[in-house]
Amino acid sequence: MRAVAALLVAGAAVAAQTAAAFDLEGHRGARGLAPENTLAAFRRALAIGVTTLETDLAVTRDGVLVLSHDPRLNPDVVRGPDGGAWISGPGPAIRTLTLAELRRYDVGRLDPASKYAAQFPRQQAADGERFPTLAELFALVRASGKPVRLNLETKIDPARPGDTVDAATFARLAVDAIRDAGFVERATLQSFDWRTLREAQKLAPSLRTACLTIETAGNDTVQPVGDAASPWTAGLDLRAYGGSVPKLAHAAGCAVWSPFWRNATPERIAQAHALALEVLPWTVNDPADMARLIDAGVDGVITDYPDRLRDVMAAKGLPLP
Repeated sequence: MRAVAALLVAGAAVAAQTAAAFDLEGHRGARGLAPENTLAAFRRALAIGVTTLETDLAVTRDGVLVLSHDPRLNPDVVRGPDGGAWISGPGPAIRTLTLAELRRYDVGRLDPASKYAAQFPRQQAADGERFPTLAELFALVRASGKPVRLNLETKIDPARPGDTVDAATFARLAVDAIRDAGFVERATLQSFDWRTLREAQKLAPSLRTACLTIETAGNDTVQPVGDAASPWTAGLDLRAYGGSVPKLAHAAGCAVWSPFWRNATPERIAQAHALALEVLPWTVNDPADMARLIDAGVDGVITDYPDRLRDVMAAKGLPLP
């Protein structure tokens, strides 16, 4: 009986450790609740209680890493220097603007006339917010005193090389910034364009990388194109891995496979775990979908609504951060 009891205790300890490791990630801070990729959104996510802040990287003309999902100024998000009217049409690429020039734009409110704004009726405006630098996010996390991680995405498109710096430069800037801030053990570098991840792995082998993927009718980053591999997968061809996306991500050297949430099936999750890959689907906003994915064994969830995910975790008996 004593041996059985010991096994039960050990099993409970393992289960508790696994549960405690569940990753509650605030997407672009907390996009559903505050303007995306702003310090206001990151403060909101920290106040709610997340384990990881997810955000996107861009590079200015003077080589500063800033936080923006869009390589070009997005008229749904960006107002002109006077803080009044939203810009008309796609704006200039961030890489063509200095940090000082970029700081003139207001990103504290969505254009209420846009279809984009209609997706986030709970988002609270924060007028006067500017594009933050990555250094400012590091400082905010330090000041919070919370042991949160950062999940940093290099926003780069192999089909639009003129919009950003090249993959090698992007990776070097990101790795240098993470290393200089002392966040190598608290950061993950993720990307759909795996070239940046492969470069980062060479520069900082201990830095975790996450392979982002999407497979939909209108957007697929893993399927080969004719006789060639997908331009997103750094030369790796899905066909060489039996059509298995988890095997492809594993071959790319990633510690995490981060699929579009609809592509995260129980079978694929199990296959990824068999390869020692963590599975972190994005962007999951419906509580029922969160619950289903937790039951399927994902290691975390990226969401615009970290408050909803906390509620689902509580209902599932998962320890909360």
